[in-house]
Amino acid sequence: MIDDYFVQKGASANLTIPFDGEPQDFYFLLLPKATMLPIAAAVEPLRIANQVTNTQLYRWYVMTPDGAPIQCSNGMTITPDLPMGSLPGDALAFVCSGVEPQNAASDAVLNWLRRERRFGRSIGGICTGAFALAQAGLLGEHRFTLHWENQPGFVERYPDLLPSPRIFEISDTLMTCGGGNAATDMMLNLIEDRHGKQLAIIVADMCLHVRTGGQSTPQKSNYAVAIGSRNQRLLNALQLMQESIEEPLSIGELCDRLDISRRQLERLFARYLDQSPMHVYFDMRLSHAFALMNETSMSVTEIALASGFNSATHFSRQFKRKFGASPHFFRKGWN
Repeated sequence: MIDDYFVQKGASANLTIPFDGEPQDFYFLLLPKATMLPIAAAVEPLRIANQVTNTQLYRWYVMTPDGAPIQCSNGMTITPDLPMGSLPGDALAFVCSGVEPQNAASDAVLNWLRRERRFGRSIGGICTGAFALAQAGLLGEHRFTLHWENQPGFVERYPDLLPSPRIFEISDTLMTCGGGNAATDMMLNLIEDRHGKQLAIIVADMCLHVRTGGQSTPQKSNYAVAIGSRNQRLLNALQLMQESIEEPLSIGELCDRLDISRRQLERLFARYLDQSPMHVYFDMRLSHAFALMNETSMSVTEIALASGFNSATHFSRQFKRKFGASPHFFRKGWN
């Protein structure tokens, strides 16, 4: 691959930085049904950093397990640069996953990840790449994250591993992000650490990307933004419900923990959400079940229990009411 590929001309923004070292190499391993958005969001900041400095600061390569083209979750096909293989000593490697991540990594992929980590490579996961890292036994005590939608299924599969709710995590030699534009934020952080804040700012502007508060930024809008209210009692109630999915609280228990009367609680939900507290809570539990249905191989009975339903029959009836199909038919149709 020629150098001109990595340093393109034509940027109106430019920055001269003192640099005469070797470029940093990035390798992106794409798994079946990888999500394309975070892949592009990770690569483009590297390209733009080279472009605005007219310097080969970074090189990037796309891999697939066998070197064959791979179909992303949106149906588009990406032709890789090379198959999996031994990487240069200072390379950064990211496993990129997406839909159905629990089945995406083959034994060959897991063995490759373990070998590269054993040889001292810095390893990362993009979007749902943390599934492969967990399967390979590489997460350990590191802080890590993955897309918020896939976290319930991940926790059910790996109960001893707790993902962070933040957009990205960089911990020693492990780097993970939640997918989407979070990959851009993670790359901007790496660019700033290596070449300074000014370059990171210019690259973000070229991407038309407003930088977040950094690594500490949560993936999801907080409840205040989502419901358009900063009423602290309502926010506390929603947070408590979210934390008590598997063992749901009664409305009396909610009121006791929130130190609020039942009438006050019902008024809050009616005013801001136009629903009763129990209806909102019930929908939270069904949404949790929906995520587990998509992201795990748990049985319907197991999902019912994990979502706070004592009866699989009752759960199936309510799931069909909300999503238009019974859990069994829903999963069959998905497959």
